[in-house]
Amino acid sequence: MTKFSNPENLRMPAEWEKQKSTWIAWPHNDKDWPNKFDLIPEIFAKIIFHISKDQIVNILVENNISKKRAILILRNFKVNFSNIKFKLCKTDRVWLRDSFPIFVKNSQNEKILINWKFNSWAKYNNFKKDNNIIYKIKKILNLRVISPRLYKKKVVLEGGAIDVNGKGALITTEECLLSKVQQRNPGLKKNDYEKIFSNYLGAKKIIWLKKGIVGDDTHGHIDDLARFVSENKIFLAYESNKKDLNYKTLRNNFKIIKKLNISKKLKVIKMPMPKAKYIEGTRVPASYLNFYIANKVVLVPTYSDENDKFALKIFKKHFKNRKIIPIDCSTLIWGFGAIHCMTQQEPR
Repeated sequence: MTKFSNPENLRMPAEWEKQKSTWIAWPHNDKDWPNKFDLIPEIFAKIIFHISKDQIVNILVENNISKKRAILILRNFKVNFSNIKFKLCKTDRVWLRDSFPIFVKNSQNEKILINWKFNSWAKYNNFKKDNNIIYKIKKILNLRVISPRLYKKKVVLEGGAIDVNGKGALITTEECLLSKVQQRNPGLKKNDYEKIFSNYLGAKKIIWLKKGIVGDDTHGHIDDLARFVSENKIFLAYESNKKDLNYKTLRNNFKIIKKLNISKKLKVIKMPMPKAKYIEGTRVPASYLNFYIANKVVLVPTYSDENDKFALKIFKKHFKNRKIIPIDCSTLIWGFGAIHCMTQQEPR
């Protein structure tokens, strides 16, 4: 593989490394959950309750009215308010995994914000506020910002499109980054992305899977598909029902990883998929891979599905030092995202 320049030795820490805080935006856009928005704030409150027991949760709110509403609901959940910090910052949507800057560290262990351009997954028109989150966060945290550019253009990249092990490995999909559909960076090739991943995230080994799951409106995000759970262990979505539309795709992804994994350094753990889930006639991207690792807990999406208990069993086996918390995401997923999509970790 070509060597690229990373003079500051930038590195994106893995999610399981010690976190200073979690960033979440309080829900306000009812168009993201048609006919079900009223149920959403309580799901957010439940997630915030579990994370804030042991670490700071920074909550982005639209205005003071939004903040007051959030406080009322969070009180009902007996949230640890000493770990809650509200920040006024307007957003279009709540999916901070994708719109929020990514934290990296340099060789001096200084935190730096990577400011990717955000264009709403090259799908929606309203993304101006989300693309401007960086300016507010830079002011709040007073950190240095690096804005990746290639061929004089700012690079579009969402946090949900990549996953890292913190030790130089990164996983992504061709469907998300190389497809002509919902094209983020027209003209960029595989080699260009590998250069970007090396320069700004410290990735030396890139695993390219082919496609994401059915119903994913981001067109192939990795965080529904495959996630590192330790330096040399990966959870991979797997479908055993031959009639399901995900069957071939997920089988193919498994073969790709197995083929790459000649050295046997990477342990692949198959994660079952819940049954195909439809809301108002639309298939939604229900997956157990959209989990979030916090300092003391792992929040796992569940879907009132018979595979929930099998998935939770796998999590318990591989996260012995963290408590596994199931969160019913049967309604949350109507916004085409789950727990990982709505959170962004800030390393210590």
